[in-house]
Amino acid sequence: MSPWGGAVANDVHGKNHHRMGTFGRHLLSFRLRRSDGAIQTCSPEENADLFRATIGGLGLTGLIEDVTIQLMRVPGLQIEVEEIRLRNLNDFYRLSDESENNWDYTLAWVDCLARGDEIGRGIFSRARHRAGGLERGDLLPAISVASVPPISLVNCLTLSAFNALYRRKLLGKKIKRSIVPYDKFFYPLDGIGNWNKLYGRAGFYQYQCVVPSARAQETIRRMLEEIAQSGQGSFLIVLKTFGSMASPGMLSFPMPGTTLAIDFPNRGASTLALLDRLDMLTLSANGRVYPAKDGRMASSSFHLYYPQRKDFERHIDPRFSSSFWRRVTASGAEIK
Repeated sequence: MSPWGGAVANDVHGKNHHRMGTFGRHLLSFRLRRSDGAIQTCSPEENADLFRATIGGLGLTGLIEDVTIQLMRVPGLQIEVEEIRLRNLNDFYRLSDESENNWDYTLAWVDCLARGDEIGRGIFSRARHRAGGLERGDLLPAISVASVPPISLVNCLTLSAFNALYRRKLLGKKIKRSIVPYDKFFYPLDGIGNWNKLYGRAGFYQYQCVVPSARAQETIRRMLEEIAQSGQGSFLIVLKTFGSMASPGMLSFPMPGTTLAIDFPNRGASTLALLDRLDMLTLSANGRVYPAKDGRMASSSFHLYYPQRKDFERHIDPRFSSSFWRRVTASGAEIK
Protein backbone atom coordinates (compact mmCIF):
# COMPACT_ATOMS: atom_id res chain seq x y z
CA MET A 1 0.00 0.00 0.00
CA SER A 2 1.31 3.46 -0.86
CA PRO A 3 2.68 5.64 1.99
CA TRP A 4 0.84 8.48 0.25
CA GLY A 5 -2.53 6.77 0.68
CA GLY A 6 -3.50 8.79 3.75
CA ALA A 7 -2.69 12.06 1.99
CA VAL A 8 -5.01 11.06 -0.85
CA ALA A 9 -7.77 9.67 1.38
CA ASN A 10 -7.92 12.88 3.44
CA ASP A 11 -7.03 15.23 0.56
CA VAL A 12 -4.61 16.97 2.90
CA HIS A 13 -3.87 20.67 2.71
CA GLY A 14 -0.97 22.77 3.88
CA LYS A 15 0.17 26.26 4.73
CA ASN A 16 0.26 27.02 0.99
CA HIS A 17 -3.39 26.22 0.23
CA HIS A 18 -4.05 29.83 -0.78
CA ARG A 19 -1.66 29.33 -3.71
CA MET A 20 -1.57 25.58 -4.43
CA GLY A 21 -4.84 24.07 -3.19
CA THR A 22 -5.04 20.56 -1.78
CA PHE A 23 -2.97 17.43 -2.37
CA GLY A 24 -5.63 16.15 -4.79
CA ARG A 25 -4.94 18.97 -7.23
CA HIS A 26 -1.42 17.62 -7.77
CA LEU A 27 -2.37 13.96 -8.07
CA LEU A 28 -1.92 12.66 -11.61
CA SER A 29 -3.05 9.06 -11.11
CA PHE A 30 -3.12 6.13 -8.70
CA ARG A 31 -3.81 2.40 -8.68
CA LEU A 32 -6.66 1.27 -6.43
CA ARG A 33 -7.11 -2.32 -5.26
CA ARG A 34 -10.75 -3.21 -4.62
CA SER A 35 -11.92 -6.00 -2.30
CA ASP A 36 -12.76 -8.28 -5.25
CA GLY A 37 -9.06 -8.24 -6.18
CA ALA A 38 -9.47 -5.93 -9.17
CA ILE A 39 -6.91 -3.15 -9.56
CA GLN A 40 -8.27 0.04 -11.08
CA THR A 41 -6.04 2.73 -12.56
CA CYS A 42 -7.65 6.08 -11.77
CA SER A 43 -6.90 9.52 -13.17
CA PRO A 44 -8.86 12.54 -14.44
CA GLU A 45 -9.18 10.68 -17.76
CA GLU A 46 -9.56 7.05 -16.62
CA ASN A 47 -12.17 5.97 -14.03
CA ALA A 48 -12.66 9.67 -13.38
CA ASP A 49 -15.58 9.30 -10.95
CA LEU A 50 -13.69 6.77 -8.82
CA PHE A 51 -10.67 9.10 -8.96
CA ARG A 52 -12.77 11.95 -7.55
CA ALA A 53 -14.39 9.73 -4.92
CA THR A 54 -11.06 8.39 -3.64
CA ILE A 55 -9.56 11.88 -3.18
CA GLY A 56 -10.84 12.80 0.26
CA GLY A 57 -12.71 9.47 0.33
CA LEU A 58 -11.58 8.52 3.85
CA GLY A 59 -10.10 5.21 2.71
CA LEU A 60 -13.48 3.73 1.84
CA THR A 61 -13.04 3.11 -1.88
CA GLY A 62 -10.20 0.58 -1.70
CA LEU A 63 -6.47 0.27 -1.00
CA ILE A 64 -4.26 2.80 -2.76
CA GLU A 65 -1.35 0.79 -4.15
CA ASP A 66 0.73 3.61 -5.61
CA VAL A 67 0.37 7.21 -6.72
CA THR A 68 1.84 9.53 -9.33
CA ILE A 69 2.09 13.10 -8.14
CA GLN A 70 3.30 16.40 -9.55
CA LEU A 71 5.88 18.07 -7.29
CA MET A 72 7.04 21.66 -7.14
CA ARG A 73 10.71 22.48 -7.80
CA VAL A 74 12.28 24.60 -5.03
CA PRO A 75 15.60 26.46 -5.11
CA GLY A 76 16.91 25.01 -1.83
CA LEU A 77 16.01 23.56 1.56
CA GLN A 78 15.95 26.83 3.45
CA ILE A 79 12.87 28.90 4.19
CA GLU A 80 12.71 32.68 4.54
CA VAL A 81 10.30 33.49 7.37
CA GLU A 82 8.68 36.66 8.65
CA GLU A 83 6.84 36.61 11.99
CA ILE A 84 4.60 39.62 12.64
CA ARG A 85 2.81 40.63 15.81
CA LEU A 86 -1.00 40.50 15.59
CA ARG A 87 -3.00 42.90 17.72
CA ASN A 88 -6.35 41.33 16.85
CA LEU A 89 -8.40 39.54 14.22
CA ASN A 90 -8.47 42.57 11.93
CA ASP A 91 -4.67 42.37 11.69
CA PHE A 92 -4.91 38.70 10.73
CA TYR A 93 -7.20 39.37 7.77
CA ARG A 94 -5.20 42.40 6.64
CA LEU A 95 -1.93 40.45 6.65
CA SER A 96 -3.50 37.41 4.99
CA ASP A 97 -4.71 39.57 2.10
CA GLU A 98 -1.39 41.38 1.87
CA SER A 99 0.63 38.13 1.83
CA GLU A 100 -1.33 36.02 -0.66
CA ASN A 101 0.57 36.94 -3.82
CA ASN A 102 4.17 37.07 -2.62
CA TRP A 103 4.41 34.44 0.11
CA ASP A 104 4.14 30.69 -0.44
CA TYR A 105 3.06 29.83 3.11
CA THR A 106 0.91 31.70 5.63
CA LEU A 107 -0.69 30.94 8.98
CA ALA A 108 -1.20 32.53 12.39
CA TRP A 109 -0.89 31.35 15.97
CA VAL A 110 -3.48 33.09 18.15
CA ASP A 111 -3.94 33.35 21.89
CA CYS A 112 -7.07 31.35 22.71
CA LEU A 113 -7.58 33.22 26.00
CA ALA A 114 -7.70 36.73 24.47
CA ARG A 115 -10.95 38.67 24.86
CA GLY A 116 -12.63 41.87 23.71
CA ASP A 117 -10.69 44.04 21.29
CA GLU A 118 -7.69 41.69 21.56
CA ILE A 119 -9.46 38.62 20.16
CA GLY A 120 -7.16 37.18 17.52
CA ARG A 121 -3.96 38.57 19.01
CA GLY A 122 -0.93 36.43 18.29
CA ILE A 123 1.78 35.98 15.67
CA PHE A 124 1.30 35.86 11.90
CA SER A 125 3.89 33.80 10.00
CA ARG A 126 4.59 33.97 6.30
CA ALA A 127 7.33 32.15 4.44
CA ARG A 128 8.79 31.34 1.05
CA HIS A 129 11.52 29.15 -0.38
CA ARG A 130 15.00 30.59 -0.58
CA ALA A 131 17.85 29.74 -2.94
CA GLY A 132 20.85 28.02 -1.36
CA GLY A 133 21.18 25.73 1.60
CA LEU A 134 20.94 21.99 1.07
CA GLU A 135 21.26 20.88 4.71
CA ARG A 136 18.29 19.54 6.61
CA GLY A 137 17.67 20.64 10.16
CA ASP A 138 18.05 18.45 13.24
CA LEU A 139 14.98 16.22 13.22
CA LEU A 140 15.54 14.96 16.77
CA PRO A 141 13.21 16.45 19.42
CA ALA A 142 14.85 19.08 21.61
CA ILE A 143 12.85 17.82 24.60
CA SER A 144 10.56 14.86 25.18
CA VAL A 145 7.62 14.13 27.49
CA ALA A 146 8.62 10.95 29.30
CA SER A 147 5.32 9.79 30.77
CA VAL A 148 1.60 10.49 30.75
CA PRO A 149 0.59 12.66 33.74
CA PRO A 150 -2.55 11.64 35.67
CA ILE A 151 -4.23 14.95 34.72
CA SER A 152 -3.84 17.24 31.74
CA LEU A 153 -0.99 19.74 31.89
CA VAL A 154 -2.91 21.89 29.41
CA ASN A 155 -5.09 24.13 31.57
CA CYS A 156 -5.86 27.81 32.12
CA LEU A 157 -2.76 28.35 34.26
CA THR A 158 -0.29 26.76 31.83
CA LEU A 159 -2.06 28.25 28.81
CA SER A 160 -1.84 31.73 30.26
CA ALA A 161 1.87 31.33 31.01
CA PHE A 162 2.66 29.78 27.62
CA ASN A 163 0.72 32.39 25.65
CA ALA A 164 2.45 35.24 27.48
CA LEU A 165 5.86 33.69 26.77
CA TYR A 166 5.06 32.91 23.14
CA ARG A 167 3.92 36.47 22.47
CA ARG A 168 7.31 37.63 23.75
CA LYS A 169 8.95 35.53 21.01
CA LEU A 170 9.36 38.71 18.96
CA LEU A 171 11.25 40.41 21.83
CA GLY A 172 9.37 43.67 21.52
CA LYS A 173 9.70 43.81 17.73
CA LYS A 174 6.72 44.17 15.45
CA ILE A 175 8.36 41.85 12.91
CA LYS A 176 11.10 39.22 13.07
CA ARG A 177 12.91 37.88 9.99
CA SER A 178 14.86 34.62 9.88
CA ILE A 179 16.20 31.89 7.60
CA VAL A 180 15.45 28.36 8.86
CA PRO A 181 15.69 24.76 7.57
CA TYR A 182 12.42 23.70 5.92
CA ASP A 183 11.57 21.07 8.56
CA LYS A 184 11.80 23.57 11.42
CA PHE A 185 9.12 25.68 9.74
CA PHE A 186 6.85 22.89 8.51
CA TYR A 187 7.00 20.56 11.55
CA PRO A 188 7.35 22.68 14.73
CA LEU A 189 5.73 20.02 16.94
CA ASP A 190 8.51 17.58 16.07
CA GLY A 191 10.70 19.62 18.44
CA ILE A 192 8.77 18.09 21.37
CA GLY A 193 8.82 14.31 21.59
CA ASN A 194 5.55 12.66 22.70
CA TRP A 195 3.87 16.07 22.97
CA ASN A 196 0.46 14.38 23.04
CA LYS A 197 1.19 13.03 26.52
CA LEU A 198 0.84 16.56 27.90
CA TYR A 199 -2.94 16.14 27.63
CA GLY A 200 -3.01 13.44 30.28
CA ARG A 201 -4.72 10.07 30.42
CA ALA A 202 -8.05 11.38 29.13
CA GLY A 203 -6.42 12.53 25.89
CA PHE A 204 -7.74 15.33 23.72
CA TYR A 205 -10.07 16.19 20.85
CA GLN A 206 -8.76 17.74 17.68
CA TYR A 207 -11.10 20.19 16.01
CA GLN A 208 -10.77 21.92 12.66
CA CYS A 209 -13.43 23.78 10.76
CA VAL A 210 -13.61 26.09 7.76
CA VAL A 211 -15.99 29.02 7.37
CA PRO A 212 -16.78 30.59 3.95
CA SER A 213 -15.27 34.00 3.27
CA ALA A 214 -18.56 35.93 3.39
CA ARG A 215 -19.16 34.99 7.05
CA ALA A 216 -15.63 34.20 8.15
CA GLN A 217 -14.55 37.18 10.23
CA GLU A 218 -17.79 37.40 12.20
CA THR A 219 -18.00 33.64 12.80
CA ILE A 220 -14.33 33.14 13.72
CA ARG A 221 -14.65 35.97 16.24
CA ARG A 222 -17.65 34.27 17.85
CA MET A 223 -15.78 30.96 17.96
CA LEU A 224 -12.77 32.54 19.66
CA GLU A 225 -15.13 34.20 22.15
CA GLU A 226 -16.72 30.81 22.94
CA ILE A 227 -13.30 29.21 23.42
CA ALA A 228 -12.03 32.02 25.67
CA GLN A 229 -15.19 31.98 27.79
CA SER A 230 -14.99 28.20 28.21
CA GLY A 231 -11.45 28.34 29.61
CA GLN A 232 -10.59 25.41 27.38
CA GLY A 233 -7.95 25.56 24.72
CA SER A 234 -4.51 24.57 23.59
CA PHE A 235 -0.96 25.84 23.29
CA LEU A 236 -1.39 25.71 19.52
CA ILE A 237 -4.44 27.32 17.92
CA VAL A 238 -4.01 28.06 14.23
CA LEU A 239 -5.85 30.35 11.81
CA LYS A 240 -5.31 30.27 8.07
CA THR A 241 -7.15 31.47 4.98
CA PHE A 242 -7.95 28.96 2.25
CA GLY A 243 -7.79 29.97 -1.40
CA SER A 244 -10.32 29.49 -4.19
CA MET A 245 -8.67 26.50 -5.92
CA ALA A 246 -11.29 23.74 -5.88
CA SER A 247 -10.22 20.17 -5.22
CA PRO A 248 -11.29 17.32 -7.53
CA GLY A 249 -12.32 15.31 -4.44
CA MET A 250 -16.01 14.72 -3.73
CA LEU A 251 -15.59 15.01 0.05
CA SER A 252 -12.70 17.45 0.15
CA PHE A 253 -12.68 19.65 3.26
CA PRO A 254 -11.27 23.06 2.20
CA MET A 255 -13.37 25.84 0.71
CA PRO A 256 -12.58 29.54 0.17
CA GLY A 257 -12.61 31.04 3.64
CA THR A 258 -10.91 30.76 7.03
CA THR A 259 -9.94 27.59 8.84
CA LEU A 260 -9.49 27.31 12.60
CA ALA A 261 -7.62 24.33 14.10
CA ILE A 262 -7.26 23.62 17.82
CA ASP A 263 -6.79 20.73 20.25
CA PHE A 264 -8.93 20.56 23.40
CA PRO A 265 -8.03 18.52 26.50
CA ASN A 266 -10.80 15.98 27.04
CA ARG A 267 -12.85 17.22 29.98
CA GLY A 268 -15.82 15.05 29.15
CA ALA A 269 -19.26 16.63 28.84
CA SER A 270 -18.05 20.24 29.03
CA THR A 271 -15.64 19.72 26.11
CA LEU A 272 -18.26 17.96 24.01
CA ALA A 273 -20.74 20.77 24.72
CA LEU A 274 -18.18 23.35 23.58
CA LEU A 275 -17.53 21.40 20.38
CA ASP A 276 -21.28 21.26 19.73
CA ARG A 277 -21.45 25.05 20.07
CA LEU A 278 -18.59 25.43 17.60
CA ASP A 279 -20.42 23.05 15.26
CA MET A 280 -23.53 25.20 15.39
CA LEU A 281 -21.53 28.32 14.49
CA THR A 282 -19.91 26.43 11.62
CA LEU A 283 -23.25 25.19 10.34
CA SER A 284 -24.90 28.60 10.61
CA ALA A 285 -22.16 30.02 8.37
CA ASN A 286 -22.45 27.14 5.85
CA GLY A 287 -19.00 25.86 6.77
CA ARG A 288 -17.81 22.34 7.53
CA VAL A 289 -15.67 20.29 9.95
CA TYR A 290 -12.64 18.25 8.87
CA PRO A 291 -13.36 14.49 9.01
CA ALA A 292 -9.63 13.65 9.23
CA LYS A 293 -9.49 15.18 12.73
CA ASP A 294 -12.94 14.22 13.96
CA GLY A 295 -13.85 11.94 16.85
CA ARG A 296 -17.42 12.99 17.66
CA MET A 297 -19.20 14.61 14.68
CA ALA A 298 -22.94 13.92 14.61
CA SER A 299 -24.56 12.20 11.65
CA SER A 300 -26.92 15.12 11.14
CA SER A 301 -24.00 17.55 10.94
CA PHE A 302 -22.01 15.45 8.48
CA HIS A 303 -24.96 15.30 6.09
CA LEU A 304 -25.16 19.09 6.11
CA TYR A 305 -21.41 19.63 5.81
CA TYR A 306 -21.05 17.24 2.87
CA PRO A 307 -24.22 17.15 0.73
CA GLN A 308 -22.23 15.46 -2.08
CA ARG A 309 -21.99 12.31 0.08
CA LYS A 310 -24.78 10.67 -1.98
CA ASP A 311 -22.67 10.72 -5.12
CA PHE A 312 -19.72 9.47 -3.08
CA GLU A 313 -21.58 6.51 -1.56
CA ARG A 314 -21.94 4.86 -4.99
CA HIS A 315 -18.17 4.35 -5.09
CA ILE A 316 -17.59 2.85 -1.64
CA ASP A 317 -16.08 -0.63 -1.76
CA PRO A 318 -18.80 -2.92 -0.31
CA ARG A 319 -16.34 -4.59 2.08
CA PHE A 320 -14.81 -1.37 3.38
CA SER A 321 -16.04 0.59 6.39
CA SER A 322 -14.78 2.54 9.43
CA SER A 323 -16.04 3.59 12.83
CA PHE A 324 -16.23 7.17 11.54
CA TRP A 325 -18.36 6.20 8.54
CA ARG A 326 -20.72 4.04 10.60
CA ARG A 327 -21.19 6.91 13.05
CA VAL A 328 -21.86 9.67 10.53
CA THR A 329 -24.14 7.61 8.31
CA ALA A 330 -26.29 6.33 11.19
CA SER A 331 -29.48 8.21 12.00
CA GLY A 332 -28.45 10.65 14.71
CA ALA A 333 -30.19 13.29 16.77
CA GLU A 334 -29.87 16.92 15.77
CA ILE A 335 -27.30 18.93 17.71
CA LYS A 336 -28.91 20.99 20.44
